[in-house]
Amino acid sequence: MKKSSKRKSLLILLLSLLPYIGYSQTVCTPESRARLEKALALLPTLDANSSKNELIVEIGKSFMGTPYVEKTLEIPGPERLVIDLQGVDCTTYLESVVTLARMAKEGKNDFETFEKELETLRYRDGKNEGYTSRLHYFSDWIAVNQEKGILTDITKQIGGVSYENKPTFMTENPKFYPQLSDRENVEKLQNIEASIRLREYYFIPKDQINALESQIQSGDLIAITTSISNLDMVHVGFAVEQNGRIHLMHASSANKAVEISEKALHDYLAGNRSQSGIMVARLK
Repeated sequence: MKKSSKRKSLLILLLSLLPYIGYSQTVCTPESRARLEKALALLPTLDANSSKNELIVEIGKSFMGTPYVEKTLEIPGPERLVIDLQGVDCTTYLESVVTLARMAKEGKNDFETFEKELETLRYRDGKNEGYTSRLHYFSDWIAVNQEKGILTDITKQIGGVSYENKPTFMTENPKFYPQLSDRENVEKLQNIEASIRLREYYFIPKDQINALESQIQSGDLIAITTSISNLDMVHVGFAVEQNGRIHLMHASSANKAVEISEKALHDYLAGNRSQSGIMVARLK
């Protein structure tokens, strides 16, 4: 066999093994790596005495103007830890900022820690064990990360009322999710949906936000609930106080960038019929 043929055969073999090699489990383009390194370099400059909520606000604002890009986690092949700070959706923006805030509080700012902490946050047992190990429903994301000791769902304690939560959207619409062409993934996700239905949930109806917003702090995690029966949340972001009112800092699909909503949170929800209220969580 010629040397060129041997090299080609070796390359094909290596490519076939990539999904099973540890480092290949993370996908991060050079451009996104450069953007992350810039964010990591910011961490040592932050006040070490700041609370995690204060860190969330400061770090979150450093992303202002970052383009909104949906479905960056939905890549072909085996599930991988996608790190993409060049373009974010509402969930990947929130996860990135929470991870950076937790690192800042721990005095760490290296890529490997970010990688590990993001995986801990994004996956059910803190480890990527395939597509269905990712926390796809945000009500599940909150509950599981509360179990991990990362945050506290404070919705009930600040005046929330019972929220009927029975999400089935993903398994009822597998056509929207390439990985659900695999029937095994659908069945696993159906079991996850069933487990979500067993928990108790609370929310603050949108017509009560004005009365309760004084108990929401800048840096709290805000998850917007919906009147659509087979979904749990339709949007997520962070609370930010401006001029005595709570606004939403988020990756906006409407304006295609990370921004702070012009309208106060109550008014922001009032204009959308499918948005029914909010859940509120706070980092420990």
